[in-house]
Amino acid sequence: MSKNEVKKAEGKLGVLVVGLGAVSSTFMTGVLMARKGLAKPVGSMTQYDKIRVGKGADKKSLKYNEIVPLADLNDIVFGAWDVYPANAYESAINAEVLKEKDINPVKEELEAIKPMKAAFDHNYAKRLDGNNVKECKDRWDMTEQIREDIRNFKKETGVDRVVVLWAASTEVYVPVDEKIHGSLEALEAAMKADDKEHIAPSMCYAYAALSEGAPFIMGAPNTTVDIPAMWELAEKTKMPIAGKDFKTGQTLVKSGFAPIIGTRCLGLSGWFSTNILGNRDGLVLDEPANFRTKEVSKLSTLESILVPENQPDLYGHGNDEDTQYYHKVRINYYPPRNDNKEGWDNIDIFGWMGYPMQIKINFLCRDSILAAPLCLDLVLLSDLAARAGRYGTQRFLSFFLKSPMHDYTKGEVPVNHLFQQYTMLKNALREMGGYEADEEID
Repeated sequence: MSKNEVKKAEGKLGVLVVGLGAVSSTFMTGVLMARKGLAKPVGSMTQYDKIRVGKGADKKSLKYNEIVPLADLNDIVFGAWDVYPANAYESAINAEVLKEKDINPVKEELEAIKPMKAAFDHNYAKRLDGNNVKECKDRWDMTEQIREDIRNFKKETGVDRVVVLWAASTEVYVPVDEKIHGSLEALEAAMKADDKEHIAPSMCYAYAALSEGAPFIMGAPNTTVDIPAMWELAEKTKMPIAGKDFKTGQTLVKSGFAPIIGTRCLGLSGWFSTNILGNRDGLVLDEPANFRTKEVSKLSTLESILVPENQPDLYGHGNDEDTQYYHKVRINYYPPRNDNKEGWDNIDIFGWMGYPMQIKINFLCRDSILAAPLCLDLVLLSDLAARAGRYGTQRFLSFFLKSPMHDYTKGEVPVNHLFQQYTMLKNALREMGGYEADEEID
């Protein structure tokens, strides 16, 4: 598609966020502060990154909005759903991520963002007890109510387009069941039959968003849009979907550091990752069924970068019947740290003649400070994709995600290598900007 075929970003862009907790309130506050010139959106690729377009004499280095028509920060209008009734200002204060002096200048705007009642099922997040919750007859009714919320939001705010972003807690793990998740027809039947076991509330949000012409982004490791039924719905509604799980701290390090080991042809015998965090995300993940969802997402990163089948001498040793290195991921809920997460990685590598070495990484990160720019980039780029007529899974957004969506029914392997993901992102932007997608991934 050439540049002139990408629709311009005219009018206002509604950003409806599921969950008004630490990540969302930090994201919203930052955007509102940035557009007043009171803070800088550091960490956001769409606001800072420059990429090369053209070659030889035509070579230029341009910012994203000079290549493609991106929505401007001034055009964003926020809305949210949450199980707790606190508005965005109260939520930002309660989260204790940002200092009060960095929230107060946009206090009035934040106070105006009051969460709609959430579509919630306590069984999917047992540690959360909010009363700002919809009364739903069944999962289909839940979906219909969310659709109505989206329509009302459009009417009340006068926005031209909407993107729906999941920034709520990790749900209990829902394994993909071919009989229910394999087709749109089966999914709809299960919703109408109120199949609570196979239909998570997040699926209702995704179904509602796509049906109302809004791209949907899954920022947690939930199965939500990672099922053939949703791919079918995205094709039918011609809407982009992206997921899953924001790539913030430890996995960002892993997807950037594992290529060092692989490129240098060093061996790996084990990689142990552990995290301590104390925010609401940590609380929810303290529940084993919710942690399982996260574990599946975090474990998948390494296996597609350092592949035992490709290099048995280097990656074919460890514990799994000696066919692969040992890979372990742990998350520990530790309230004193709140949003200031600490990730420890211990990496056991070996070199010449099999001699062992170790690498230790201690990342003292701030979860929401790393997630907020990802929210902005995913929202702006999903909106762009929709205007460019791109629909279904947006693989070019893998750069921002821990566990990138891929068609596992056809044996597709996701790209987890950070620098290959970056190439995919750059190529997609070049293509949508009417330039040649001229970088190759080996």
